[in-house]
Amino acid sequence: MILTVTMNPSIDIAYQLDELRIDHAVRAKETLRTPGGKGLNVTRVLHTLHEDVCAAGLIGGNNGGFIKDRLKEAGIRFAFTEIKGETRCCIALLHEGKQTEVLEPGPEADASEYREFLKQFYTLSKDSACITISGSLPAGIPDHCYADLISAAAINGVPVVLDCSGNALKKALAADHKPYAIKPNTDELAELLGRQVTKDTSSLKAALLSPLFDGIHWIIVSLGKDGCFAKHDNTFYQVRVPQIHAVSPVGSGDSMVAGIASALARNMNDEGLLKHANTLGMLNAMQKQTGCVNLKDYDALYQLIEIRKA
Repeated sequence: MILTVTMNPSIDIAYQLDELRIDHAVRAKETLRTPGGKGLNVTRVLHTLHEDVCAAGLIGGNNGGFIKDRLKEAGIRFAFTEIKGETRCCIALLHEGKQTEVLEPGPEADASEYREFLKQFYTLSKDSACITISGSLPAGIPDHCYADLISAAAINGVPVVLDCSGNALKKALAADHKPYAIKPNTDELAELLGRQVTKDTSSLKAALLSPLFDGIHWIIVSLGKDGCFAKHDNTFYQVRVPQIHAVSPVGSGDSMVAGIASALARNMNDEGLLKHANTLGMLNAMQKQTGCVNLKDYDALYQLIEIRKA
């Protein structure tokens, strides 16, 4: 089983607009509501891949009920910890080829709810081949949450793919038990290291050789349409992807995380993992819905990805 963790899920609401006019009433041409949060995007892609996946995290209120109902309809298993607060909504305004997002902060969880989640997580991790942890933390959850989860997973010998930023990532990197894989972008690397990081190979190599990342087996740096740059233990890889017709890049990073977890669970080699993850990222970018892939183009795109040691 692959366990996905979403501590701050949401209902993602997308409004398709002809144009966004400030201080005017605007009518939406189309509205789409889906269970959201980075971890649930990962979950959907894993389900599409027919992986045995279970979604965990904190959920509450009527919005939480909506998410659970939609996951049930899709046949996706979940084991959420219920909280008293109301799960948030996140709104995307799609207009003139642009995307403007309004992200609610989410509910506040208390100490007892956090303790209950930790107990449930530890139990679920025992049956997991891989765990993904994605996204932000709601108020009331300590910054060391992800470090706690990685430590608990380590007790059961389960690798963790971590995709987050800010203090939660810093705490996880500073802990004794490290994530097995992380997927930062260049901006997140720059924030962690306190210096500029460019897409240049020498800049990326220098960044990934920082002692901050010691003990992390896979570091995969997303470069958008330019593919990715990766380090697996002591080997560096430059990954080039073909040009595609991108509809929306939102969720492509989450789709890559799903690919990394799936590849780890299937014991793929380095080339297989990198091609699998990047193919899924591209497939997501070709869809309107976040965390959605159509596998009919999988094989064709997979064959067009170029990987070389850097």
